[in-house]
Amino acid sequence: MKVVVTGGAGFIGANLCRALVEQGVSEHVVALDDLSTGEKANLAGVAGVELVEGSILDDDALDTVLPGASAVVHLAARPSVPRSLVDPMASHRTNATGTMTVLEAARRHGGPHVVVASSSSVYGANPALPKHEDMATMPVSPYAASKLATEAYALAYARSFGLDVLAFRFFNVFGPLQPAGHAYAAVVPAFVDAALAGRALPVHGDGTQTRDFTYVGTVSAVIADAVRRRVTSPGPVNLAFGSRVSLLELVDLLEDVLGHPVAREHTDPRPGDVRDSQADRSRLGALFPGVQPVPLAEGLAATVAWFRSRA
Repeated sequence: MKVVVTGGAGFIGANLCRALVEQGVSEHVVALDDLSTGEKANLAGVAGVELVEGSILDDDALDTVLPGASAVVHLAARPSVPRSLVDPMASHRTNATGTMTVLEAARRHGGPHVVVASSSSVYGANPALPKHEDMATMPVSPYAASKLATEAYALAYARSFGLDVLAFRFFNVFGPLQPAGHAYAAVVPAFVDAALAGRALPVHGDGTQTRDFTYVGTVSAVIADAVRRRVTSPGPVNLAFGSRVSLLELVDLLEDVLGHPVAREHTDPRPGDVRDSQADRSRLGALFPGVQPVPLAEGLAATVAWFRSRA
């Protein structure tokens, strides 16, 4: 089976490419990536994975990699809520228009199974917990709106053109290969990078805001199984497991992993961030019975070990 992974040299994409090969799902994985946020090094030495440099906005690039593909996992995106506040149109072009470009390419090339990545940010200002897929979406950032467009277009193409589609809503995915050291870094790599460098951890707000953290190995395993079994759903599916951990609790866990306390520096809350997030896992469990997530502490230890290996 040939599988195309857009954004395949990025954090989640490169982990998924490895999983697809290692779990025997695909003997030929093609990672399409323009390297705007992904890195060649993320796929270095990974047998069975071919990196093709190109943009999802380029029809020629898509027409190069799609022939013969049984599945397309569409992960390419312009990530980050703060980045979308700086340049909303860029987020729209990549996340919304880019998704349509991928879907049109899938139509041209025989209708492979299409898995797309949406985001828990689509729930936005809706305060209800846990977040279930049928509740009202209330995006509070351009990024969130663009990811809602991603899943809406994918599901509309399933109904309009008969594509086999699965739209996952990712929550707070973390793990090895996730970049740190830049203004838009996610919270786990930002914390780990600061702690290992002896800097104070940057905590936005009071730190009592909660998140549903999911280890990237778990996310990759679920997606690989979805590709193997060609899983579809008429609605979006939360890819998270219902945990609810505050940022201060995350710091405590990190201190346990490191074996020493770390300093904390509280800053202003970030515009566009939601207060609390927690997934309802019912739909995920129905589609993937028996799936068990890597525990947060175990995933955090693996992440710290990866950061240390790069020092």
